[in-house]
Amino acid sequence: MGVVQRLALGAVGIAALVILFVALRQGDEETPPPVATTGISSTTRSAPTTTAAVTTEPTRTKPSAPPRPKVAQVRITLSDGQVAGGLKRASVRKSRNVTLIVTSDIADEVHLHGYDISRDVGPGRPARIAFRARLTGRFEIELEDRGLQIGELEVRP
Repeated sequence: MGVVQRLALGAVGIAALVILFVALRQGDEETPPPVATTGISSTTRSAPTTTAAVTTEPTRTKPSAPPRPKVAQVRITLSDGQVAGGLKRASVRKSRNVTLIVTSDIADEVHLHGYDISRDVGPGRPARIAFRARLTGRFEIELEDRGLQIGELEVRP
């Protein structure tokens, strides 16, 4: 194996270590002191590997806003065939994971229009509709057999 091949193999090994280092540090809450990124390209191959990982890691973990819950839950309760508290209105951003949970003392089918998702609901059998909000607009949530609107979901861009 020639010198060039050994150097290339060493560079690949160092790159693999850097990737592994960055991947394992993702959950770390400590923020290292800022390091200038301009010196990375002009330094030797072994020194900047740690510097590059430390420099790029904080920009990925600094939240610009407080973290949001991963799943938006919308709960609707029906009593005697009517929505407790009136028509339920909910609003979420596009691309959010949403779980619609409907409890009812009557048997029917819950239908989320636009997404065309349906689930059976009844006494002791809540309907759970889990989906990713990919379509924007306002979508009716309905008890299908009764033709009764029980909610409205707005998905914002």
